Amino acid sequence: MSQVTNPPSNPAARRRSQRVLVQVHVRITGTDPQGKPFVEQAVTLAINAHGALVAMKHRLISGSKVQMRHNATDDEQECHVAHLGHVRDGKTEVGLEFSEPRPGFWRVAFPPEDWTPRSPEARTALRAKLVEK
Repeated sequence: MSQVTNPPSNPAARRRSQRVLVQVHVRITGTDPQGKPFVEQAVTLAINAHGALVAMKHRLISGSKVQMRHNATDDEQECHVAHLGHVRDGKTEVGLEFSEPRPGFWRVAFPPEDWTPRSPEARTALRAKLVEK
């Protein structure tokens, strides 16, 4: 279901907040590079307190502003395109960054900054999951 990525060993390269790989259904609204308004139902690939990585059909340009709505809660937040990534299956990986950090937007508890999959809590959770099977 969800995973947390390993933090880089170089403190300068650390992310501002932990990423959680989880699919959340969102609605993205904005204006495409030709000036046409669009609405797209999309799914996140990863989330964090500062935004999300989303797979999108619509083409956007870096820095453009969009609105992202969390479909389960109807919360909406202004974002800008911070990253344009790989194209897979006709969808571009788009990094959307909130105008200001909003960890509560996703309704998940993010792990602390020093958490890694090697943390004792992670091993305990993994063991419990294996015992269930």
